[in-house]
Parts: sequence; structure tokens; C-alpha cells
Amino acid sequence: MLAELGAAVARVGEKILDCRARGQIQGTWRGTQFKAEADLIADDSLRSELRRIADIDIVSEEDVASQRPRRLPEYWLIDPIDGTASFAGGYSGFVCQAALVHDAQVQMSAVCAPAMHRLYLAQVGKGASLNSEPLRVRAGSEGDVVLVDNYPQPRGIAERLYRGLPCARYLESGSIGLKICLVADGTADLFVKDVAVRDWDVAAPALILTEAGGALRRFDNQEFLLDGDYEKTGLIAAASPRLLDAVAAFANPPRGTHDD
Repeated sequence: MLAELGAAVARVGEKILDCRARGQIQGTWRGTQFKAEADLIADDSLRSELRRIADIDIVSEEDVASQRPRRLPEYWLIDPIDGTASFAGGYSGFVCQAALVHDAQVQMSAVCAPAMHRLYLAQVGKGASLNSEPLRVRAGSEGDVVLVDNYPQPRGIAERLYRGLPCARYLESGSIGLKICLVADGTADLFVKDVAVRDWDVAAPALILTEAGGALRRFDNQEFLLDGDYEKTGLIAAASPRLLDAVAAFANPPRGTHDD
């Protein structure tokens, strides 16, 4: 089933590239989210692909009606294009991603970065892979931390971490899902977001990261659970539980402490 999921997401990834080649990049900004014509095309295509694998409920970023307050025991959770602004801008930092959720836990997931020719897969207890090769986080990263975020230079919490940990290098990348996967594949060691993220941004790549040996929690250091509101308080994605603990302590100091 995992191979079917990977093939399905990869096919949608090719369709997304075709949309860009045809110039179907028009869209509008809705708050901080850019929505393009291709988002709906990818959503329809991914839904069709997934129904052939398992005809169960689908919760999508692109379908508000699907985001029911009370979740079913089993469903697909999808983000047809994560990083639409990168897609529309001609950059490679966007992905198509899908996760199979059962009893609030991701059982398997696929993340395709079509412009980068990367397909990440994971299944609970069976590890993660990148283009069919076993995937592991970078070893010994605590002393040589590579931080990734989506600006040319670190800003906000990323700048605080870059200077405060300190970090050895900084990388710019696109979508939330891709940045989590870059931690999983050893390109980076740390990605932190202190603003709202949504379950469909995080679910699929989170399993890839944890199955590769990394760790992920909410920014407030609570477990990232797929229940309640679909919007969560940020995230910390790290190459190891030890690094995650260090970042959580830095980002969430005890009350009454402050920087000079």
C-alpha cells in the first residue's frame, strides 16, 4: 500500500509541474496563504488517486467542508501543494503530500518534491526512505547545527536560534513539509516555527522525520497530536530528541527569565 501511495503522490507531482509549464500559476493571497489555480487541480487529482487505494474520508487543505470538528477514526489528510508561493514563483521548494491517519496517528505517508525529483515515504515501525533509499537523520548534529527556514536570512525565532544556540549554517527553503523532510534526510538539523501551522502541513513529513530518527513537537513543547483544532501552535523539528529538548528549553524559558 505504501508503494501505491508513493506512486499516486508522484503522479500528482508530475501534474503540478505540468500546470506550471502551462502557466497555470495565477492565484490570490488569502492572509499569509497564496492560493493558485493549480491547488484545486492538484486537490482533485490527489483525491482521485487516493480513492483508488482506499475509499475513505479525505480531509484537505483545499476543502473547508472536509475539516470537520469531529474526526473519523480513519481518513486521508492531504496538502495537494504545500508551498504554493514557491510553486508560482518558479522555485523548487514545494511538495505534494498525503498521510493515512488511523485513530489520530499517521500510519503511512508520502511527500513528493517534484521539481527536486524527491519522493519521501514512511510507514510506522518500518522506517523512512528517499527515492527508495533508507533515510536517516544526520548523526552528531548537536555540535554543528544546520538551521533551515524560508527566508534568505534568518528572521524572528530563526534568528534568535541561529545566534543563541549557536548554529553553524543556515539554509533557505520553501514549504513547511519540505523543510521537515530536509531535517529527515540530513540536509538540515533543525526547523522551528513559532506561528500557527496546520495538521496537513505537518502530518505526512512528521512521520518521515520520526521514522528517520528525528523528533517533532509543537513549539510549546507539547506533543503534536492530530486531534482538536486543525491549527496548532508552531513546531520544532529536530534531528534528535536531545536537540529538540535543547531548542525547546531555549525557546520556552521559565517564566520570569528574559534576555538582557
